[in-house]
Amino acid sequence: MREIELEQPYTISYKGIYAVCDRNNRYAEIIEHPRCYGGASWARYHYSNSPLILQVNTIGDMTRYYAKTGTSNLELKPSSFAAGIESVTVENDKVEITYAGLGGGGVGATKCRAYADGVISYDITESGGGRSAKGKIIVPRRERLIIGIDDTDTKEKGATWTLTHNIADAINCSESVYLSHSIVQLYPVSSKTQNCVSTVLEFGCLDENTKNKILQEIKSALLKYSVSDKTGMVAFSGFDAMDIYNYSKMCRLGEVSKDFAMQYARENGVEIWLDGDGVIGALAALPWFAKPDESIKLDTGLQ
Repeated sequence: MREIELEQPYTISYKGIYAVCDRNNRYAEIIEHPRCYGGASWARYHYSNSPLILQVNTIGDMTRYYAKTGTSNLELKPSSFAAGIESVTVENDKVEITYAGLGGGGVGATKCRAYADGVISYDITESGGGRSAKGKIIVPRRERLIIGIDDTDTKEKGATWTLTHNIADAINCSESVYLSHSIVQLYPVSSKTQNCVSTVLEFGCLDENTKNKILQEIKSALLKYSVSDKTGMVAFSGFDAMDIYNYSKMCRLGEVSKDFAMQYARENGVEIWLDGDGVIGALAALPWFAKPDESIKLDTGLQ
C-alpha cells in the first residue's frame, strides 16, 4: 500500500482566474478555471446569491460570473449562502476581487484562488474549520477580443472548427488568454461545404498591442493552413457583440450577400482581416462567443 504525501491537503489551486471588463468598467466578467468541478459547482450555486452577480454560466471547465462592479454586504449563512463575491473594483489596469466564505467555503475563497495563474497579488485570512474567511485577489484588467472565421476548408479537405481551435490553443498565453470556442450553425446555402457552420474565438487581452499581435498571428496561420481561397476572418473588440445579432439572425434564416456583409461590418466597427466569401459566416459568428450550446442550433435566439 502506498503512503500518500500531500503538500497542501486543504488547497486546490485554480488553474487560472481572469477578469474581462467593459470599456467604462461598469461590468466585469470573472472567469474562473478550476481543477475540481465539484468545488466549482458548489461555488457557482452559492456565489449566484451575491448581490453583485447578475448571471453565472459554465462553459466546459470554466465558470463565468457576469458582475456589476462595486461593493456589497454579504449576509452569509451556513448551507444556504455559505460563500460569495463581496466586491469587484477596477482601477487603471487592475481588477480587485474580494471573496468571502464560511468553513470549507472560506478555503475556496482564500487559498484556492490566491495561488491561481493570473493572480498578481493577494491578501487572505485564515480559513477552514468553523471560521469565516475572506480572500482578496488582484488580476490584470482584460478586454474581450472576438474573432469570427469561416471557409478554411473545401468539400474535399479540412474543417474550420478544428483548425481555429488548434491555432487559438497554440497562441494562448498570459497576455491573451484563449477563453472560448463556438461552432455557429448558419443557413445551409448552396455554396456550403457540408454542414454550413462558422466559428468564433474569444480571447481576454491586456491591451491593444496584445490584440493586434494575436490577430496578426491568427491571420498568418490561416493563410498558412487554410485549404480554401475563400477564407474570411473578422474581429471585434468589445464587451458583447449584440449590434451584430440582427445580421447573424439573417444568416441563420437565409442567404446573405458578401457586399451586404462587408457593409454591415464597416458600419458596426468590425475589422475585416481576410475578405474571402467566408466573411459572411465569420461576421455572423461574432455574437455567439461563449455560447457553444446555443450556437449549434438554428432555432435558438440569444438571451
